Amino acid sequence: MNHPADPPIGGGGSERTKLKLLAVTACPTGIAHTYMAAEKLSQAAESLGIDMKVETQGSIGAENVLSDNDVREADGIIIAADKDVDRSRFVGKRVLSVGVSEGISNPERLIEQVRTAPVHGAGGGGGAADPITGAGGGKERSVAYKALMNGVSYMIPFVVVGGLLIAISLSLGGHTDPKGGLVIPDDSFWMHVNQIGVIGFTLMVPILSGYIAYAIGDRPALVPGMIGGWIANTGELYDSKAGAGFIGAIVTGFLAGYLVLWIKKVKVPKFAQPIMPIIVIPIVATTALGLFFIYVIGKPISWVFEHLTDWLSGMTGTSAILLGAILGLMIAFDMGGPVNKTAFLFGAGLIATGNQTVMGMCAAAIPVMPLGQGLATLIRKRLYSEQERETGFAALFMGLFGISEGAIPFAAARPAQVIPANMLGGAVAGAIAGLAGVEDAVPHGGPIVAVLGAVGGVPMFFIAVAIGTVVTALTTVALVDLSERKRRGVPLVDVPGGPEPELVLAGAGAVPTGGSGGGLQKDPAAPAPAPSPKDEDEVLSGYLTQQTVKVQLESEDKESAIREMANLLAATGKVADVEELVRTALRREAQGTTGLGEEIAVPHAKTDAVTSPVVGFARSAEGIEWGSLDGTKAKLIFMISVPEAAAGDEHLRILALLSRKLIDTGFRARLEAAPDDAAILDVLREVR
Repeated sequence: MNHPADPPIGGGGSERTKLKLLAVTACPTGIAHTYMAAEKLSQAAESLGIDMKVETQGSIGAENVLSDNDVREADGIIIAADKDVDRSRFVGKRVLSVGVSEGISNPERLIEQVRTAPVHGAGGGGGAADPITGAGGGKERSVAYKALMNGVSYMIPFVVVGGLLIAISLSLGGHTDPKGGLVIPDDSFWMHVNQIGVIGFTLMVPILSGYIAYAIGDRPALVPGMIGGWIANTGELYDSKAGAGFIGAIVTGFLAGYLVLWIKKVKVPKFAQPIMPIIVIPIVATTALGLFFIYVIGKPISWVFEHLTDWLSGMTGTSAILLGAILGLMIAFDMGGPVNKTAFLFGAGLIATGNQTVMGMCAAAIPVMPLGQGLATLIRKRLYSEQERETGFAALFMGLFGISEGAIPFAAARPAQVIPANMLGGAVAGAIAGLAGVEDAVPHGGPIVAVLGAVGGVPMFFIAVAIGTVVTALTTVALVDLSERKRRGVPLVDVPGGPEPELVLAGAGAVPTGGSGGGLQKDPAAPAPAPSPKDEDEVLSGYLTQQTVKVQLESEDKESAIREMANLLAATGKVADVEELVRTALRREAQGTTGLGEEIAVPHAKTDAVTSPVVGFARSAEGIEWGSLDGTKAKLIFMISVPEAAAGDEHLRILALLSRKLIDTGFRARLEAAPDDAAILDVLREVR
């Protein structure tokens, strides 16, 4: 029985007896899964006699956008996405939310489940965090995960800009000082650069908190989240020598978001409703959260700081290895928070007494976190997004200058994997430094202090840092890989942090019973459609022509095949440097295979070695080993080359068009069966 307020399902009158559903598909790192899920849902709907419109939110932007009329007439909405999708437009409708992989694997089941899915906003909240999940589980990313990643994505630019400005100012304008560590002369140009960087670092914590809150409670939560993050990072407000750092910011972000959601549910008179989101909710939430942190959370932080210092003081006469390991653990735990600051100030305070070994242990552990996380992005690039890899390079640079905060974006995004890895590497570095009796005469850490002559036992210092960095990187990669495998229940294919948008076809080979839209799957024996008079000789806006089609590759290995295809593209006159094109394509292969499975490979290169976008296609009868996840050799090979200036939307558009067709087994069969380049081009004209 439906609730009186529930929308009708499948009719309700003679005017509409056919079920009408909507869907939204989205993937955070690529486009293949977005379009594959859209195709599978459309095909399943058509085979069941159901009208369905699917909006895709890929890297190229939203396409086939759902209108207000679409939503008004819909009986239910399926959201198959691994990133946040705005659900406010679906209030009053049945909404089923699952992971994008469910849209590919179980479209029929989702169509059945949406009939009895909960009504979005029926509880009165209608907020961004309303729990809307399918009965089948669906492996959707949690609200907490999405909120955390939202905060991290906004925080990263502040970390990078602030950290790099500080590092540059220290390297070019700083010098060692026994009392102040690395210091920059007052009123100098580099001091002003340093101060600008410090502002970026100061803002990164409230930004993290604010945008976590925003993802949960929408705009009314932004101000309480940011102010709460500032309070968390300002220890003086609650009598602590150190603020709560990024961990405190995560706490205040979630507290602010859910506090705002709770306040939204309070019934108020109609005349007060317009001022609730812009005045009442922000003021009440900000005041309540700020006072709660100062009087309830802040006091324990101050207590921890004080007692940790006393405890460390009692350990100075114990084993240097044990003390170094403990200090390394503390330095790596919260990177600027109370535990980190306790260890750092403890080591810095002992310098004046003539004991420089404790600071030597801290100095070896300080750079391990950013260096280790940066190294991890190089070791397993497919686990990280392009933004994370860029942040990894910045973290490597910051690590050289002893700026441990460079690892904060990674720790905030994946705390369960990154923080233990950081602590293990920090403990190893600290223990080795303690064993070797490394000394540091200034209250600062990282390779920069050794280069400037402030470290005693330089060789062992660098050995300690190097080993700690490698331990952190390898542990991080192992834990992140394990967590992704566990979450997905299958070998990694398209994880957050894949190297770049990819088309993943392994396991997507069945021919459905029906089709819809631009990517109809047909019987493999069906004839190719007749070519249209327009664009008689070109495909993909003219990027792929008969000139860039080769019936049979002569190459027997991947590198030779890429070189052969590069020469094929060069025949168009659009390749200025064949060797650079080959090198770029091979560098892309080193990041992760472009072998997609189902006997398909799509090598691609973004390089100014080409003067305009160009696409080639070739076949290999025997197949070429391409490292595909399903173990198949590549027999159908597309090569996409675009100049850097066109590497954004145009690159993604080409991949999007191909992804829609390459999941069609009939299309692939026709490509394999075409007898010559003209026939191949006729088949490729289906790519629209």
